[in-house]
Amino acid sequence: MGESATDTRQSSGPAGTSTAVGPGQQEAIPLSAITLNVNGRERRLELDPRTSLLDALREHLRMGGTKKGCDHGQCGACTVLVNGRRINSCLTLAVMHEGDEIVTIEGLGSPGALHPMQSAFLERDGFQCGYCTPGQICSAVGMLAEAEAGWPSHVTADVASARIALTDEEIRERMSGNICRCAAYPNIVAAIRGVAEGGRE
Repeated sequence: MGESATDTRQSSGPAGTSTAVGPGQQEAIPLSAITLNVNGRERRLELDPRTSLLDALREHLRMGGTKKGCDHGQCGACTVLVNGRRINSCLTLAVMHEGDEIVTIEGLGSPGALHPMQSAFLERDGFQCGYCTPGQICSAVGMLAEAEAGWPSHVTADVASARIALTDEEIRERMSGNICRCAAYPNIVAAIRGVAEGGRE
């Protein structure tokens, strides 16, 4: 089969560059030197400026907890916390986050000292295959901070209220960007509600 006129191939260029090879042309793309603060540790990288934060975490820093699901911001598997707010790491570029505090599932807790949300997911059986769980947990932590700050959701009955009641309906709405293909939703909601209520039932 012949090569299409629109085919391009990646090859290694001189140090500090990535070379896109196309028909009759070569274009050198300079790498960007950045420092990311991930889980309280500074990590220096040289990246193609088009690298997503998700790929920087997984492919360059070898932090596999953050999962690649849809790569289109529709499933929430790649959710991390940036400056305390939850984001889809597949939809943002790594070079945009110098100076930000990035927290992944690995930074929330450790095997000997789990974050309360991690403990709640274990106690309430809030996962099955576990693939979406890191994103679910990071999203839940960010969501509780949003509710604590008084941010209303689409289903909040009184948007002027300083205190938002985290009912099951409220939790489901706020977590609707995180998909669980195993459908462990009732247990996920129970885990989040348990943490929101400040303890274990």
